[in-house]
Amino acid sequence: MAAAEEDELLLPRLPELFEASKQLLDEVEVAAEPTGSRRIQEKVSKGLDLLKTAAEMLSQLDLFSRNEDLEEIASTDLKYLMLPAIQGALAMKQVNPSKRLDHLQWAREHFLNYLTHCQHYHVAEFELPKPKNNSAENNTAGSSMAYPSLIAMASQRQAKIERYKQKKEVEQRLSALKSAVESGEADDERVREYYLLHLRRWIGISLEEIESIDQEIKILREKDSSKEASTSHPSREDRPPMKPFILTRNAAQAKVFGAGYPSLASMTVNEWYDQHRKFGALPDQGIAKKTSEVKRAAWQQEDQEQKEEEDDERTLQQAREWDDWKDTHPRGYGNRQNMG
Repeated sequence: MAAAEEDELLLPRLPELFEASKQLLDEVEVAAEPTGSRRIQEKVSKGLDLLKTAAEMLSQLDLFSRNEDLEEIASTDLKYLMLPAIQGALAMKQVNPSKRLDHLQWAREHFLNYLTHCQHYHVAEFELPKPKNNSAENNTAGSSMAYPSLIAMASQRQAKIERYKQKKEVEQRLSALKSAVESGEADDERVREYYLLHLRRWIGISLEEIESIDQEIKILREKDSSKEASTSHPSREDRPPMKPFILTRNAAQAKVFGAGYPSLASMTVNEWYDQHRKFGALPDQGIAKKTSEVKRAAWQQEDQEQKEEEDDERTLQQAREWDDWKDTHPRGYGNRQNMG
């Protein structure tokens, strides 16, 4: 009996678990080293383990009831309402790519759980995010609402602006109350205001995180679907090449020309015809044309062209000489005997 009491005294209490996990989250968020480093990931895992134990203790203590109002909760117990939101924030810091989708869904569930509790207790005025449906339903909804209304986009933008303003006001008020509350000098009214401000701050954080999670989940699912489509349709290069074959009219020709040759023909009939026509070796009405006759006809054609070129040059030269003679011998030159 005494040993059991000693073990209970050695176990950490709920306030210690909550503060230790919250301190780990603050260290992870302000750390200068990458989130994927071993040291940061160890803090994330440790914080999630502490919050899991704290959530189990909170369930056993049964501090919150659906039948009570916010005013009935003790001021020092208000901070434990933030526990699911802190769990979601630490889950978002995990960097295992193979389990990223599971981590996102787990974090979204805890953020939504926190927002549901805050809405039940009327901590602040806000709208809960829409539940996440299956991918097929999302595609159907996306096709039916391909062009969102400008009014909805304007309202979302205005809501983000209002959340940003409220966030700045809350942070300023929290910084003013922090020292007094942590030192124990603040009265119950200030302590209550301090934790209510923290709850409102985490409401804004949870809404923004759920919006970011939904976008990342959509991207991951589209990536997975594209991979499945590429694996289900193999490329043409993966298919075995087709073997050459011979077309035959009947079974008798197939037996004769089927597979008795060591190799198939290297050219078609048209290719053979073009090659022989190029070299002038085609039959002409049953009589083959001799190569010498072809050469003789070519020589005669070349001689004729050369003669025509020489005649053209001789005619041009005579015309030039006649022009020169007319320049030096004007009209009537040499016929001066009958001049008076």
